[in-house]
Amino acid sequence: MILDPLEDVLSLAEVRAERAATLTGHGDWALRFPAPAGAKFNSVLTGFCTIHTEGVEPITLRAGDSFLLTRPQEFVLSTSPHTRPLPASPLFRAADGTSAEAGPMDQPVTARLVGGSFTFGRRARELLLDALPPLIHLPAHADGAAMVPHILTRIDHETRTGRLGANVVSEHLAVVLLIDVVRYHLTHHPDGAGWLHGLNDPVVSTALQTIHADPARRWTVQLLADAAHVSRSTLAARFKTTVGQGPLEYLTRWRLELGAHRLTATDQTIATVADAVGYGSEAAFALAFKRELGTPPGSYRKQTRKQDSPLPQSCHPRVSGTFQALQEGKGS
Repeated sequence: MILDPLEDVLSLAEVRAERAATLTGHGDWALRFPAPAGAKFNSVLTGFCTIHTEGVEPITLRAGDSFLLTRPQEFVLSTSPHTRPLPASPLFRAADGTSAEAGPMDQPVTARLVGGSFTFGRRARELLLDALPPLIHLPAHADGAAMVPHILTRIDHETRTGRLGANVVSEHLAVVLLIDVVRYHLTHHPDGAGWLHGLNDPVVSTALQTIHADPARRWTVQLLADAAHVSRSTLAARFKTTVGQGPLEYLTRWRLELGAHRLTATDQTIATVADAVGYGSEAAFALAFKRELGTPPGSYRKQTRKQDSPLPQSCHPRVSGTFQALQEGKGS
């Protein structure tokens, strides 16, 4: 069975959507926004503005354009480089966080935006966000771009009204937005590095899918190469070039991510977790876990333990070809 590594990573990333808000700018204006805890989406409904953030060339956004900020860093939205940025937070607090207006109110509207913030689980930055650039611009003509403002507005509606199942709806909508942005990024940056870009390479992608289909199996580079119908040396070279590490290094890291999730989301013993993710002994698992994540499994469990109700089996990553009834923790 062909499995999608992105789906597995997203299931561990634990995406949470927060309440969306609108911004209306009049004339020349500039607002400075605080660093988001997770990621920040904005979509321009009408007009234009420019986004400035550290380490990225300013981007002018026009009607239909959207952006995703993946790093916890400040950013400025403005219509004029000569206007001194004002802090955005007080404006939104004054409007109960749902909307804000900036610039001289007697001037015409120069931009209207809708935006939302997303938070993630503890491991999401290393698993997903660090594999993306700090800022991704989704132009109006891109696939999925036209849906962004509608999805953000729906998230706002769900979080405001608190209807039955609102949290689940918002979380799934957040995942839709992320997937659209990731698809666009991979399509337009095929030569990038990292596991995400490995999905663009048919040989590496097959190896990644094979690993994710059964991470507990005793894989060798030769077995993965056979699955991809290439030589051992070809797979090793292409995997290293594209992903930045060898296939068995990636396998080890993914097993430990699955193990970390089980440690915080279940009451399984460390030995049971070790066996489930492909380790022959608790000692071998503990040694690898401490080497890669910096702390022993037992200490990690105590530090990050999350208590929540069980989710349906289909919501969780695959281990040994089966779904596990785990508990999902709240995003940090």
